[in-house]
Amino acid sequence: MKIWTRNISYEKFAEIKPREHKKPRKQLWLFRPLLKLVTDIMLWPTGMKYNKTGMEKLKKDEPCLVLMNHSAFEDLEIVANLMHKRPYHIVCTLDSYVGILGPVLRLLGCIVTRKFVTELDLVKDMLYTVNTLKESVVMFPEAGYSFDGTHTTLPESLGKCVKLMKVPVVMVHTYGAFSRVPLYNGLQIRKVKLSADVEYVLSPEDIREKSADELQKIIEEKFAYDHFKWQQDNQICISESFRADHLNRVLYQCPHCLTEGRMEGKGITLTCHHCGKQYELTEYGYLQATEGETRFDHIPDWYRWQRSQVRRQLEEGSYLLDTEVDIYALKNPTFLYRIGEGRLCHDKEGFHLTGCDGKLDYRQSPMASYSLNSDFYWYEIGDMISIGDAKCLYYCFPKHDKDVAAKARLAAEELYKMTKQPRFVDRSKGKAL
Repeated sequence: MKIWTRNISYEKFAEIKPREHKKPRKQLWLFRPLLKLVTDIMLWPTGMKYNKTGMEKLKKDEPCLVLMNHSAFEDLEIVANLMHKRPYHIVCTLDSYVGILGPVLRLLGCIVTRKFVTELDLVKDMLYTVNTLKESVVMFPEAGYSFDGTHTTLPESLGKCVKLMKVPVVMVHTYGAFSRVPLYNGLQIRKVKLSADVEYVLSPEDIREKSADELQKIIEEKFAYDHFKWQQDNQICISESFRADHLNRVLYQCPHCLTEGRMEGKGITLTCHHCGKQYELTEYGYLQATEGETRFDHIPDWYRWQRSQVRRQLEEGSYLLDTEVDIYALKNPTFLYRIGEGRLCHDKEGFHLTGCDGKLDYRQSPMASYSLNSDFYWYEIGDMISIGDAKCLYYCFPKHDKDVAAKARLAAEELYKMTKQPRFVDRSKGKAL
C-alpha cells in the first residue's frame, strides 16, 4: 500500500494549516455488509476462524470498547469482518487518512489520532462515540506493529481510559497474522492460516469496582503474546524460501562480535558480515547456527538482549543516533509532503531534527512519549522514524545508516523509563544523575 506524496519547499509547508478537529460521525450502515462481503473474499484463503468466549454477555445494541493486538495490516480486514453486525469506530492514525481513503474512513466513522502523541481530543472523541452516538470503539492500543512477534508497550493511561468510558471491554487476540506477513519481511506473504480469540473481558460492573491500576494490569496480562512461540507450540510450518529476508531490520546486532548494522537476512539465513557468523531460520521459527554455538534460538530473546544492550549504552552515555535523513512531514491528510533533507540525532536528551537548509530545528524530549513511531518499509518508501506533536509530524527516512529503526524505538522506550525514574547512574561518569 502506498501513500500520496508531494515535494514542497519548507516555506510553503510552513503555510499549511494543521488539520481541523472534527467529531466522529455516525457510521454509514451500508458499509458494514459491503465490507463483510469484501473481507469474506479477502480472508477466505486464510481460513479465518473466530473463537468467542463470553460474548453472549454483550447486548445487541450495547456499545463496547474493543481492544485488539496489532500484528499486520490484515487486522483491519478482521475487524470489518468480525464487527459487521455492530456499528463501530476504529481509532486510525492521521497518515491513513491521506488521499482518497480519507473521505471513506470518515464515512466509516473512524476516529483520527497521531501515533504516540498525547491528545485529549482522542479521549473526548471516544467518549462522544460511546455516550452520544451509542456506538462501539475499536482500538489498537499498541499503536505500532510488533517487530519481534511479541507484545509492544501499552499506554500507561489505558486503565484510566477504560474507567472513564464505563462500557464493556472486549479483547480480540489474533493468531497467524504476524506469521503470515511479519513487518520485517517486506510485505511477502506466507501460507499461514488465521484465527482470533474474541473474549468479553470486563463488564461495566467490573470497571466500577476496580481501580484504574487494576484495570491496566488485567489488560496488560491479556495482551501478552509471543507469535514465534505460538508457531513453535502449534508446529506451524513456514517453508517459504524468503522467510528470513530483511530479518536484520529486527536483529541488527551480532551477539557474537557485538557489531551493529552488518547483519543481513536473506533467504532462510541471517549472516553477520563482520565476523561471518550465520544462523538459519528454521521452518518452525527457531534460529539455529549453521556452525558452532547457537547464542539465541528464539528471535524475541535476541531482541530482548538488544534492548539490554541499548539500556547499557544509555546508562554509560555512549548511545547516539546521528544520521542523514530525507524528511517528510504531515499536518493534515491532504498529502504527505517531502520537505527536504536533514539530520536526525538521538541521545539521552531526546531527539533533535535539523535540516531544510537550516530552516527546520525541532527538538523532542525523552518524556514526550513512552514509545516511538518507527516502521519498516513504511508505505513502501523505506524504513522510518517519526517524531512530532499535535501541530506537525516529521517522518525521517535514514539515507545511509542501516537498520536503525528498531534500535531507535528500543532507545526511546528505555530512555522514557529512565527519565521517569528520579535518578539513574551514568556509568561513564560514575555518578547518579
